[in-house]
Amino acid sequence: MQQLSRRAVLQALGATGVTTVSGCAGDTVQSEADEFVRAVWVFPNEIDDLGWAWAHNEGLRSVARELEWVRTDSAVDIKPAESEEIFQEYVDRDYDIIFGCTFEYQDHMRRVAADAPDTYFEHCTGYVTRENMGRYMGRIYQARYLAGQAAGLLTETDLLGYVAAKSITEVIRGINAYALGVASVNSSATIRVQYTDSWYDPDAETEAATKLISEGVDVMAQHQNSAAAVTAAREANIWATGYNSSMATQGGVHYITSPIWHWDNFYIPTVRAVRNNSWESDFYWKGLASGICSLDDWGPQVPTAVKDTVAETRQDIINGDRTVWDNSKFASVDDSFLFQEMDSYVPNIEVVEGST
Repeated sequence: MQQLSRRAVLQALGATGVTTVSGCAGDTVQSEADEFVRAVWVFPNEIDDLGWAWAHNEGLRSVARELEWVRTDSAVDIKPAESEEIFQEYVDRDYDIIFGCTFEYQDHMRRVAADAPDTYFEHCTGYVTRENMGRYMGRIYQARYLAGQAAGLLTETDLLGYVAAKSITEVIRGINAYALGVASVNSSATIRVQYTDSWYDPDAETEAATKLISEGVDVMAQHQNSAAAVTAAREANIWATGYNSSMATQGGVHYITSPIWHWDNFYIPTVRAVRNNSWESDFYWKGLASGICSLDDWGPQVPTAVKDTVAETRQDIINGDRTVWDNSKFASVDDSFLFQEMDSYVPNIEVVEGST
């Protein structure tokens, strides 16, 4: 009897909707495991931090809840140096699609994918594709712009703090978008950025936020994988915006909102495409209009006038009547530049010396 590859089995299942397929010799090949798409998510840190991994895990949970023919798995707290071995392990276990959920996995995933043509790979935030490896991200910078507008209307000192992870394009793009949002409603305000050089280090994030607060910022923003900066803002009784997921509890009464992810809007169609034999290697980079990202609910003390201004801008962005980069030095750049080449800041940003 001829053995069929997992991909051939899925193709047959997707085409016919049945759970048995025939080999070339006419023999019937049936396995309980073949009835399911097997999908695994590999995360760079634990999933209980309300941050990046938590948001992706919410997408995984949606897949498991809504698609009864999927079997999901996850590997958590996998450092980049360990990831290649983990990816290979799931290839060897005949998983159909592997999601790598951090930029630093890129080269490791690419190497494994090159020798695993029957496995699909999806890499989050990267810029490399191949026949069986796609890449994906959301235009969260649109939501950051909106959060910046709210922050610019709420500040009284015109000095806002921003605790950031690493000075790479993804982070710089978000800082610039936030700063342009601030500038669109408050031309006098400055955003002071303190880098921690780590995606997840609550102690370092708290220290950075505390330093900015001591310098007089009265609104805090962050691009980190924990809520530490938002918690520090609450303890100092200043406004704050979070990231990745709702941080309303951590922000308290002066919580503004957070740019948040809805990864189910990518994961569910992608896993369906595997099942239906329509998966293609591409670059997914959609924004507010797609539902992949949004703003969280407003905090309890955000004024109605602020909410109304942001709502109007949000609709303009969705309608295509406005972009984040209008009237800035990035107004004419293309998506390739925005995604992987942006390495400078708009004028109202001040990066703390030595923090990069």
